[in-house]
Amino acid sequence: MLTRLGVFVFWLIHFLPFRVIVAIGNGLGILLYPLAGERRRVGMINLKLCFPEMTDEDRKKLVRDHFKMFCRGLVERSILWWASAERINGLIRVEGLEHFEAIKGGAAIFLVPHFVGMDTAGQWIAQQIDAVSMYANQKNQFLTELLLKKRARFGNQGLYSRQQGLRPIIKAMREGKAFFYLPDQDQGIKDGAFVPFFGVPAATMTSVSRIAQMTGAKVVPSIVRVLPGAAGYVLTFYPAWEDFPSGDDIADARRMNAFIEDRVREMPEQYFWLHKRFKTRPEGEAKLY
Repeated sequence: MLTRLGVFVFWLIHFLPFRVIVAIGNGLGILLYPLAGERRRVGMINLKLCFPEMTDEDRKKLVRDHFKMFCRGLVERSILWWASAERINGLIRVEGLEHFEAIKGGAAIFLVPHFVGMDTAGQWIAQQIDAVSMYANQKNQFLTELLLKKRARFGNQGLYSRQQGLRPIIKAMREGKAFFYLPDQDQGIKDGAFVPFFGVPAATMTSVSRIAQMTGAKVVPSIVRVLPGAAGYVLTFYPAWEDFPSGDDIADARRMNAFIEDRVREMPEQYFWLHKRFKTRPEGEAKLY
């Protein structure tokens, strides 16, 4: 009952002017920062590992800023889930459109790291082409079904759970669909390896290069920057990576992590610092969280 009431309130929010929705997101972040002690601790550990040159005060400020951006991303999903395509597109400025057009209709992997605006990229791409992506089942079945419905509201999108593995993804790609892929979280090393991320060994999926090899897909990094205030978003498509895959999955994963590092440095407050990125450790290493 409470979940459905919360979704109803979330639905009502999308009718508000964008500047008011932004203010609600920022306010929620300010409210949650002192309350979410465990997530705050995770964020501070991540920043200490990735930015050892920062002072503790600088890290605290960055975590506070990230809470606001994170909550903005959550609240602004109300627009992505219920607003018209016209309203959504009116908030997005696209850069590097020629890189999107160059692979449109062919095998492609949109590489979308975990920045707070990532779902904006998904909704814009879904209005242009049919694609496939993966999702994590929520503890609440109602929320899982809602998430699936809203992510597939435009076009003919294919959504597969992590439990289904990559087989249906590969099949769909061979049938002509692009893959919207978020490969930069700690999923263990069953399908990956320890690869440096900001100089720290991190469990990193090596599946991007394997999928590209199997399907002949071009890898096009796709990053969304949330602009200050009510200015909206910038979705940037980067040139498809040349000489990828290289035949060396570890080298390809290093290239991916290095690319993400560069984007994180451009807007550190927008990366998902509240995720336990370094949870899986090499054998013999102490836990970090």
